Amino acid sequence: MSSNDLGDFLRARRDLISPDEAGLVSHTVRRVKGLRREEVALLAGVSTDYYMRLEQGRERHPSDQVLDALARALRLDEAAAAHLFRLALPAPQSAPSAPASEVSPQLLELMDHFVEVAACVVSPALDFLAVNPVARQLYCSFAVIDNLPRMIFLDPAAREFYLDWDHAAQGAVGNLRALSSPFPDDPRVTEVIGQMSRHSPAFATLWARYEVRPRTSEDKRLWHPQVGELRLHYQAFTVTGAPGQQLFVYSARPGSPSADSLRLLRSLAADDTAGGTTHRPAQDGTARTRRTSLPPAEENEAYALEAYTDEGYGDEGYIHDDQHPDRT
Repeated sequence: MSSNDLGDFLRARRDLISPDEAGLVSHTVRRVKGLRREEVALLAGVSTDYYMRLEQGRERHPSDQVLDALARALRLDEAAAAHLFRLALPAPQSAPSAPASEVSPQLLELMDHFVEVAACVVSPALDFLAVNPVARQLYCSFAVIDNLPRMIFLDPAAREFYLDWDHAAQGAVGNLRALSSPFPDDPRVTEVIGQMSRHSPAFATLWARYEVRPRTSEDKRLWHPQVGELRLHYQAFTVTGAPGQQLFVYSARPGSPSADSLRLLRSLAADDTAGGTTHRPAQDGTARTRRTSLPPAEENEAYALEAYTDEGYGDEGYIHDDQHPDRT
């Protein structure tokens, strides 16, 4: 985290709001893309000087009332407002200082019984900690099943897998900020954000917007190389007793073509000699197409650049417009 995360957040969020959205009338040519500092101060009912000191990091102890007023002025939703409070107020001593890194044997056993759905457990950094056979087969087109932002922004397979890639990219970044917010000093979170910001301007641009959007439930349209289009419902569950972990479940409407496709993925996974049980991430760096742990920082950065600068993709993590894969 930077030395002035509260100021960075306030600046980014006021850039996202136009005067019209805030109910203000402007008759002058504007040199800023969002609200001015004095406009935020006006909407929040504080002095311009006080608000400027907040943004500049010279005021470190705003009251709950001021934070509530700023949340209203900046039109923050519940998740973003909670993030604002975390940045401004110290966490209580009872709050967990680090996320849980191990998946319990009981949860792994439970996931083995999820035969009709794809299920995985992720960390606040969106590392895959465990995937069941259906989920492993669902993600089979990716070079590595390790970290969701890296897969979305740096793996060319993502552009085919997610039929609405822009929505998936925005959702992953917003979810990463939401899940990692309670663990601002976690080294793994810092590592992932740093790596992604260096190798993907698309990620860096979205991260700089400071949007906090936990993804709890939504419908997704995906493309699998063996079963075609999948229309799945995504649901996220907090893992009780494991701070920071979430269980992601992808299901299909009973009787739908996508439900049949999920059953086919289960059959394909059963044919895989490694696909009989829920998979803990490997730590030895073997079997790139099946590994679900992110390798050490230096190896991962080299691998990202090596693997994703071919086939029309550059270091920036974008696909070139003239080489976007066509679908029929």
